[in-house]
Amino acid sequence: MAPSKSPPPHARDTPRTPDGDLFVVCGADALTYRLAEELSQRYAARVTVLMTPTQRRTGRDFSDLDGVRVIAVDRLDDDAFLTAGIREATGLALADQDDVGNIHAAMRAEDLNGRLRIVIRMFNLSLGLRVRQLFRDCAVISDSAIAAPAFVQAALGDGAPVSFRLNGRTFHVAQRGDVPPKDVVCDLARTLADGTPEILPDGGADVVLAVAHGERALIGEPRPVRPPRPWSLPSVVRFLRRAVSRSLRIALGVAFTLLVAGGVSLTVSSGASTWEGIYQTLITAFSGADASHSTAVQISQIVVTVAGMALVPLLTAAVVEGLVNTKLALTTGKLLTSYDGHVVVVGLGNVGTRVVRSLRDLGVPVVAIDRSEDARGVAIARELEIPVVIGDASREETLRTASIGTCSALVVVSTDDVVNLEAALHARALRPGLKVVLRLFDSDFAERLQRTFDIATSRSVSSIAAPAFVASLLEREVLATIPIGRRVLLVAELPVGPGSVLDGAALSVAAGAGNSRVLAVGALGEPRPTWAPAGEHRLRPHDRLTVVASRAGLSRLLRMAAAPDEPVAATR
Repeated sequence: MAPSKSPPPHARDTPRTPDGDLFVVCGADALTYRLAEELSQRYAARVTVLMTPTQRRTGRDFSDLDGVRVIAVDRLDDDAFLTAGIREATGLALADQDDVGNIHAAMRAEDLNGRLRIVIRMFNLSLGLRVRQLFRDCAVISDSAIAAPAFVQAALGDGAPVSFRLNGRTFHVAQRGDVPPKDVVCDLARTLADGTPEILPDGGADVVLAVAHGERALIGEPRPVRPPRPWSLPSVVRFLRRAVSRSLRIALGVAFTLLVAGGVSLTVSSGASTWEGIYQTLITAFSGADASHSTAVQISQIVVTVAGMALVPLLTAAVVEGLVNTKLALTTGKLLTSYDGHVVVVGLGNVGTRVVRSLRDLGVPVVAIDRSEDARGVAIARELEIPVVIGDASREETLRTASIGTCSALVVVSTDDVVNLEAALHARALRPGLKVVLRLFDSDFAERLQRTFDIATSRSVSSIAAPAFVASLLEREVLATIPIGRRVLLVAELPVGPGSVLDGAALSVAAGAGNSRVLAVGALGEPRPTWAPAGEHRLRPHDRLTVVASRAGLSRLLRMAAAPDEPVAATR
C-alpha cells in the first residue's frame, strides 16, 4: 500500500486547547518534532521545547513551527522548568530516550506543579507501570511498542495482522474476505486504484476490524514458515568453509588425498580384499607399519604412515579452530550457517528490538544486523537465540552474511534515514524485487522513493506514535493505534459530557461524525459495555464511547462530547 499524505494540520475544524494551553516538551528528535507540530498546529496550543545546546545544534529544526518556543538548557533542573513556564503549563511530555533521566525530570516537574499532566516516554514498560504510580497524573508510553507492530505487519503482509485486546475481546485487522461477516466490527479502509488507502469509508472497504474468537482467527491462515534446513552434504561443506580457514582446509585435503592414494596402493600391492585394504590402511596410518620385503608395499606403507601422522594433528587443529570460530561467531556476529525464508532486520535500537522479538514470537526466522556491539537489542537478540551480524548494513559483505539472497523481507529501522536508504538500495542491488520495509521520517521523501526506486513500503515511527502521545497528553485514553499505510487510526474512549451535543442524541450522530466509528457504549456504573449498539440508541450523560477514528475524527467527537463549560469543545 503506497504511502499517503497526512491531512493538513490547519483544517477548518481543528480544535483549540483552552485559551491556548501551554505544553512543555523535552527532547530534540523526530518524535519531539511531531509532538510539537501536533500540539501547536492541530490544537493551537502554546509549546515550549526544552533541549540541550548540543541537541539544538544536531537535532530537528523547529523554526518552521508557529507557536513553538525552543529553549536550550544544560540540564532539566528546576531553573530550566521555571524558565519554560512549568507552573502555568497544562502538560509535560518527556520524549528523550533516557528512561532514568525522564523519571528524574518528571519528579522535579511535579514538585513545581502538582496539577501537571505528565507523559513519559519509556522503553521498559514493566518499569513504567510501576513508575506511573509515583505521580498524581501520569501516563507512560513506549513509541517503539506502538510502532513495532506496523513494521512487522508490513514485513509479513497478512501473516501478522495488527491486533489489540479491549474489554475482554481481541480485535484484529483483516482483509474482508478472510473473516466471516458476523465477525466484522467496522470498515477501516478501502484501497483505491492507485494503491493509496481511503480510511473509514462509508462502504466497500477491503480492510476491516474484526473480533477474534481464537488463535486461528487472530492470525488468519497460518503463514508458511520454512523449517530449518536439515544437515546435508552441501550445508556441511558451507559450514566447514566458514568455520575452518582455507589453509587448514588445503592441508587436510592433501593429507586425506595421500591417505586414500596410499591405501589404494597398499591394497593393490598386497592383493588384499577391499575390507582388508581399509583395515590395513587405518592400522598402518595410526599405529605404524609392519616390516615387508615387497618394495611396492613398503612405499605404500610409508605414504600411509606419513599421511596418518599429518592427519591427526590437522584434524585436531580443525576441530579446535571450528570451536573457536563458532564461539567467536556468537560474539562478533559472523554467521556460520545459511538461512532461507527469514526476515533480515537492520538496526537493534528500541524499535528494532521489539520487531525481532515480535517476529520470533510469531515463529518467523530472523537475522539481525547492527553496526554496534553495544546496541540495546544485541544482548536481547542473543538471549532469544536470534543470529546477530555486527557490521555495516550498507556493505555487500554484511548483507551476504545475513543471507540476503534467500530472505523473505528486509526491515530497515535504524534512526538515520540516509543509512536506511543506503542499506535498502544495496539490498535491492543484490536481490532485485526484494520486499523492503523502510523507516523514514519524511512523508514527501517516502513518496519520491516510491516513484524513483519502487520502494513502496515505508513507515515513520514518530508519525505512528505521536498521535498516541498527544492524545495521552490531552488526557484522552488512547487504547490502541491501527496503522493503515502511512496513516494511523486511534482506538480511544471518551465520556459524554452533560449538556454536550451528544447528550440525548442518537448514536448515529456520533457514528456519522466523519472519520470515526463507534465500537461500544458503556453506561455509567455498568461493568461491561454494549458492543455494536444500534444507531437509534440514545446517549446519556457520562456514557463512555469506545471509538476508532482518525485524528481529525477524534477531535470532532471530543468537541461533540464535551460539556458546554469544557473549553476543548471550542473550534478554530
